[in-house]
Order: sequence, then structure tokens, then C-alpha cells
Amino acid sequence: MFAKPARRDILRALPCGFGMLGLGDALASTDPHIPRAPHFAPKAKRVIFLFMHGGPSHMDTFDPKPRLERDHGKPLPFERPLTFAEGKVSTLLKSPWRFRKHGQSGIEVSELLPNIATCVDDLCVIRSMVGDSVAHGGAIMQLHTGSNTFTRPSMGSWVVFGLGSENRNLPSFITIKPTLGFGGAKNWNSGFLPAVYQGTAVGHGGLDLTNVKDPIEHLSNKRYSPDQQRYQLEMLRKLNAKDAAGASDPELEARIQAFELAFRMQTHAPEAFDVSREAESTRRLYGLDEEESKEFGWQCLVARRLAERGVRFIQCSHTYRVGNEAGWDAHTELVRLHTKTARHVDKPVAGLLKDLKSRGLLDDTLVLWGGEFGRTPIAEGGDGRDHNPYGYTMWLAGGGVKRGMVYGATDEFGYHAVEDRMHLHDLHATILHLLGLDHMRLTWRQGGRDFRLTDVAGVVARKIVA
Repeated sequence: MFAKPARRDILRALPCGFGMLGLGDALASTDPHIPRAPHFAPKAKRVIFLFMHGGPSHMDTFDPKPRLERDHGKPLPFERPLTFAEGKVSTLLKSPWRFRKHGQSGIEVSELLPNIATCVDDLCVIRSMVGDSVAHGGAIMQLHTGSNTFTRPSMGSWVVFGLGSENRNLPSFITIKPTLGFGGAKNWNSGFLPAVYQGTAVGHGGLDLTNVKDPIEHLSNKRYSPDQQRYQLEMLRKLNAKDAAGASDPELEARIQAFELAFRMQTHAPEAFDVSREAESTRRLYGLDEEESKEFGWQCLVARRLAERGVRFIQCSHTYRVGNEAGWDAHTELVRLHTKTARHVDKPVAGLLKDLKSRGLLDDTLVLWGGEFGRTPIAEGGDGRDHNPYGYTMWLAGGGVKRGMVYGATDEFGYHAVEDRMHLHDLHATILHLLGLDHMRLTWRQGGRDFRLTDVAGVVARKIVA
């Protein structure tokens, strides 16, 4: 007689067992390194996200407020919404920096960012961003995953899930120097999507990769030759396949693909990250010859090299702290901290935009710049600003957005978005749209419910689509 099989083994062996319930056509291939057809013709092929961790002040960068000039030192004439530093705020604080119109578009940018100001004709400046969290943790998670409370797949994971990649030898989603705080890996994880869609982290916040001989040295396997490693991988695949016994196991397949990718990356990744191959003029363009800008300049230059090689989603993160000091998160000493931090990113970001444009890459590369929120128009600690998710600025460039335009507006004080309000769900829906993905169709069934990056909200901002 044969032993009666357990229900778990039957379900595991069946093509429609628990592991396959609800996956449908979306999992025709779980390999993220194979390009997939978008829902409709895309404007952009890839994303470079320049994350300004800490929250730059919008009324000191891209959103001039003459009313703050006139009412400097006066009390805010309406009730404050919930703030992060309750009880520490005081009166209205004008911007210490002058604004000037730039380019043919005449978009106003403060003197804090003189290099990015030269690129305004390529920018779509969104002055009406809105989020739901006044604290860094929730705000960063919502920006990256669409949720400020629960662990969800990150924006990069959704993009790769929908489109795959154009390079089988590099990760489809790479995050350079991500922060380990305020959610850490949750901000680039794949959540309930298969693990193959999670981001690959290179370094972490606080690590100066410009002083590291090889930022991806850990990929090298000097103990075994390539032939020996290939033999190990083949043996591992056979054992894993035997364990699977013909059943579909997405987690097991993800592990196999991760080993395979790591093997291929040993040959291709070092070249992609080696900026010494670039001309000296290019390195200067990104600010690699200057102490203040060389670190973020390295990130931006690597981002361009990865974009050229078909990586679908690339994120560069400006570190939250420089030494023991906050960067953009200037609750005090706004002038000193914002001046210092702006010098870190101004030249590299402008260099990236100009370099992408000169190489014909800006047309199909969507660049996103911004932090988890903005700052308040009222002072904190005398000369700082508190967190403000109710109305702030981010900008997009390239990748099918209209150029040289301002979208939306905040009130006279820069506190609340009052025109063409752009919630983070709307931003995510718009980014997916530019990539040829319908945010309402890009779903994953989990626990009996269809999930998406935009949850149950999100409206595409069609006014900014070229």
C-alpha cells in the first residue's frame, strides 16, 4: 500500500497550489532580467530617483514666497496643522536667499542652487506635493512604497515587476547608499512581491564610497575560479530543482536567480561602477574634483552609467547626516546647513541632467528629485524650519514630462498645497504612466485583496505629460 499523501504535499505539487493562487498572467515569468511589454507605449524606459533625505525647504529652493518677505517676524495668521516639533515653532521666517528667474521658461530658483538653476528649461517643478506623515519614518516609507504604516513593495520593485530589465548581468533595481534608518531595507524591499524584485543596495548612508577602493569588492570570489563557481551553481540548481519536485516555488526560484545574477555581476558590475573610465571633463562636470560634491557626484555619475546599461530603476540618496550634523533636516541653523548640503548636490545633479541630455538619454530617462517632505514657513529654534508634508516641492525631468513648467502651487506662505494638489499616490501613478504602466492594472493579489503601489487612490497628472 502507498502512504496517504499529506494535503500540504498535494497542494504543493499541484500547478494551482497555494504558491500559485491568484498570480495569473502576471507571473508568466518571474525573471526580472527579461524585458516585459508595458500596458501602452511608454514615454520613459527607466527612472533615476535623487532622494534628498531630510526634507529640503521648498520656500528656500523652488517656491518663492513674497508674502513671507512682507510678513517676516509676524505670527502665522491661521491655525497650524499637526507639526513634528510641537511647541518649538515661532513666527514667520522669510527665505535668507534671493530668487531669480532662469532660462527661457523664467522659472524662479533661489541662489542656493545656481547649477540646477541653469537646467530649469528641462524641469517640471511640482510645487503642490502632499504627503500624510510629519515624521521621517512614515514620510520616507510613503514616498518609497506608497504606505506610511505597513510594509509594502517599494516603487522600484513595482517598476521592475511591471517592466523587467534590459540587462541580464546587472540588478534591475539598484539603490546607492540607502539610509539604514527610518525604515531601512523596507524602503527598497519587494514586500509580498517575489524576492527577485527587491532593490540591490550598494553601500549605505554614512559610507564614503569615493574612499573605498572597490565599492562592490564583496562581489568578487577570489577563492574559486569562474569554472568552479559555475559548477557549484549547476549543482545547487539541480539540488534545488530536486527539492522542488516539479512544483512552482517562487521563493526558491528567486534564490536560484540571485545566485546566478551574483555570478554574472562579478564580470559586469565592476566595469559599470568604475568611474575612472570617464573623461576628466565628465568627472569635473559631476563635481568629482571638489571635496564638497565628489561623493554625491560619484553617485550621480554611476547612475548615468547604470542607466546606459539598461538598469530600470536607480536611486541615489544624499546622506541624512554629514558627520554628526543633519543635512536637509535643518530644525536649526537653516542658513548654514542648507548652504552646506546644497553644495553637496547642486553641481552633481546639474551635471547628471546635462550629461543625460548630451547623450540623448534624457528623453527616455525620468529623473525625480526631492525629499520626504518640505519645511514650514514658520521658524523653529530661532533660525530653523520644522517638517511640512502639507505642501512642498519635488521636480521631474526628461522621460516624457513637459519641460520648463511649474505645476501646482502652495498658499501665500508655502504651508498648504492649494492648486493642482499632487498627493504621493498621484506622483506614483504619474511615474508609472510615464513608464507605460497603468497603476490600476499593476496589481498583486495578497491575502484575498488586490494591492498596488497607489493603494486605492492615485490620479495621473496628465497636465505634465508631454
